[in-house]
Amino acid sequence: MPIRDLAPDDRLRLLRFVCSLAWADLEVQDAERDFVKRMLATLDVDDDEAAQVQRWLEVPPAPEDVDPTDVPLEHRQVFLNALLQVVGADGVVDSKEMETLALFERLVRPETDDENTP
Repeated sequence: MPIRDLAPDDRLRLLRFVCSLAWADLEVQDAERDFVKRMLATLDVDDDEAAQVQRWLEVPPAPEDVDPTDVPLEHRQVFLNALLQVVGADGVVDSKEMETLALFERLVRPETDDENTP
């Protein structure tokens, strides 16, 4: 599914996750901010949504608002791709960012992909 085809609620959920991951190393870099701005343009969000995203770049979303299990199955790969891009946006892959990304991936992986499956 192309990122542009996400419903408005899913677009905002994606941006919440992207901002949260940008905060994983406790500082949002300029390159990460630029990446988020490009996403805003790609997703064609309205002014209220853009303002909310700007707030998330100033103060990270609450942890309970970024539960990977809330991401619909059909959107999980789209979210993962966007999260991979924000991790690499500043050219520095911080260990905390990678830990957060790995946790997201583990939580959204279908149960059949469990590490106990041969």
